[in-house]
Amino acid sequence: MAQQHLMETYARLPVAFVRGEGAWLWDEDGRRYLDAVSGIGVCALGHAHPAVAEALCAQARRLVHTSNLYRIPLQEELAARLCALTGMERAFFCNSGAEANEAALKLARRLGHQRGIEQPAVVVAQGAFHGRTLATLTATGNRKVQAGFEPLVRGFVRVPYNDLAALEAVARNRPEVVAVLLEPIQGEGGVVVPDDDYLPGVRELCDR
Repeated sequence: MAQQHLMETYARLPVAFVRGEGAWLWDEDGRRYLDAVSGIGVCALGHAHPAVAEALCAQARRLVHTSNLYRIPLQEELAARLCALTGMERAFFCNSGAEANEAALKLARRLGHQRGIEQPAVVVAQGAFHGRTLATLTATGNRKVQAGFEPLVRGFVRVPYNDLAALEAVARNRPEVVAVLLEPIQGEGGVVVPDDDYLPGVRELCDR
């Protein structure tokens, strides 16, 4: 019916969910399904949690959105809390994972130019998934995702995931590298969990 008006970006399964509760979903025919991923993407909050629903409703009754040209006190409070938890100095809010990764890439390039690097590069991993914008699908380590969108964005150096020696070689030989973009656990790449010393080793390399 209405599917004929949707672009064919996904091969959709013949199931439509109409409501959820916690980790459970119900389809149009009343069948119940266990949702083992708690939602999708950056919205992995489960379904219809009363506290989440009430917070959304309460905020919508007061104010849905204002321009970033004005102060947003709740945004400032959340930024302060995030910085306290992570040790970062500042926060930048985005609407999706792809948008956040795109912003991170832009910030890394800006830093490179401020340091006098004309062609700043970012290290990414084989098998990675970072989104479907033009820059993030280039950063993604899956040719299937990239096919048909060439020319891709320049400025990426790809290394094997969970291979600290490969990253060290890049750090020694590629002075134009300004950042590393990695998943703590590769999801679409096959749920690849790195060795315990990999991410601390990456952090140590970046801090040099």
